[in-house]
Amino acid sequence: MAVIVRMIIMAFVAWLSLLVDSPRAAPVAGQVQGADRASWQAGVAKVVVTPREPIFQKGYGARTKPSEGVRADLYVKALALRDEAGATSVLITSDLHSWTRGMSETVADAARRQYGLARERIIFNGSHTHSGPAITGEDVFRPSEDINPEQQAVIRRYTAHLLTQVTALIGQAIANLAPAELAFSVGSAGFGVNRRRVTEATRHLPGPVDHDVPVLRVRGADGALRAVVFGYACHATSSTTDYVIHGDWPGYAQAAIEAASPGTIAMFMTGCGADCNPLPRGTPESPEVYGAVTGVAVGQVLGRQMRALTGPLTAAFDHVDIPFQPPPTRDELEARLKTQKGMAARHARQLLDQLERDGRIADRYPYPVQVWQFGSGLTLIALGGEVVVDYSLRFKREYGWNDTWVAGYSNDVMGYIPSVRVLEEGGYEGGGAMVNYGRPGPVTPAIEETIAGKVDELVRRVGQGR
Repeated sequence: MAVIVRMIIMAFVAWLSLLVDSPRAAPVAGQVQGADRASWQAGVAKVVVTPREPIFQKGYGARTKPSEGVRADLYVKALALRDEAGATSVLITSDLHSWTRGMSETVADAARRQYGLARERIIFNGSHTHSGPAITGEDVFRPSEDINPEQQAVIRRYTAHLLTQVTALIGQAIANLAPAELAFSVGSAGFGVNRRRVTEATRHLPGPVDHDVPVLRVRGADGALRAVVFGYACHATSSTTDYVIHGDWPGYAQAAIEAASPGTIAMFMTGCGADCNPLPRGTPESPEVYGAVTGVAVGQVLGRQMRALTGPLTAAFDHVDIPFQPPPTRDELEARLKTQKGMAARHARQLLDQLERDGRIADRYPYPVQVWQFGSGLTLIALGGEVVVDYSLRFKREYGWNDTWVAGYSNDVMGYIPSVRVLEEGGYEGGGAMVNYGRPGPVTPAIEETIAGKVDELVRRVGQGR
């Protein structure tokens, strides 16, 4: 099986290299020409962030010990864009499980001081690989993480170094700014399956998916491919539950695209795939297989006409409070401590500590929403949390199927973000998973319209800046 997988990947790389190299000799339709190229400047950079010591991994709760090796390096990558008005924006993508609020705020504050970047001008997105390191920028570890003090110190040491690396990376991308052209189009891949649909309890329910593969192409003034940003709405959970570090299928997809066009930086941006898994999965070859499939989807987009993007790039960022259902009482939490163990007991202990410290348990959370508008050609909506697919389908229906890109897992992953449909159906994504994140309980049905209202406000705001 492994030999077949390698043959497929080698064939894909050879095929994709022909696609991405061919436009250099003769411009293709949709390619920005002449003086229009000067309307954008782009700079890209990447840095290896593979842990150099054994570290607990994030994602699969069955793991009980630190990592035991590295299968493939992890990267953080940055794309800096400057429009004709001189506004600079930076997209950060990463082979990491997730960004926390503390992590993104730390880097954003440093980027503001060092590079003059306003908060709305920087997006942080994690691939949500379940084979990467545990990381945190928060004071308290999540209830799902039963990690001893020695390993907690390893995680905090790794996180601090990571944030320093990312801050420097932003400066490198900005320093690499040079005339460029941008183009956008959407492809498709079909391996993502709504995971709620395939469980015994919920097999009778509809299973919506978003199979779009949005692609942003960045070419230099000489027509050479400099960066490819692509997305897909699916968990990075194709691998077995082992103790080896790698970026799962998004990491292998990026590597294949970069191998096909040396000098290009490929960047993956996770979509609204909280309720979607790659299926079938769980074999050692699965990450490479789905990486190759995604690479083929991206290659098909690169090989056809793409829509040129013009500026300006207008940006907006804000928080909106998402409401939780009434939290448990002190008596309920104390009873849990007496009768429950493991994650449930740690969750009760954290909520009791919060009650002692603050006099109350938080009944809401400041949820980050961000929108970038590329002229009139592309609206990029970046949402926090593990966002279910309904949001992506809803916003593309409302703002345009062909020119709207919706990403989840951006800026702060504080828990699952269910829709009203998922809340009504119940299950893990509908509320059970919030214990993992240390939240008091499920959100209320008001969450969907609360988020949609903030998204609409920001979309209108950036639209006025065009």
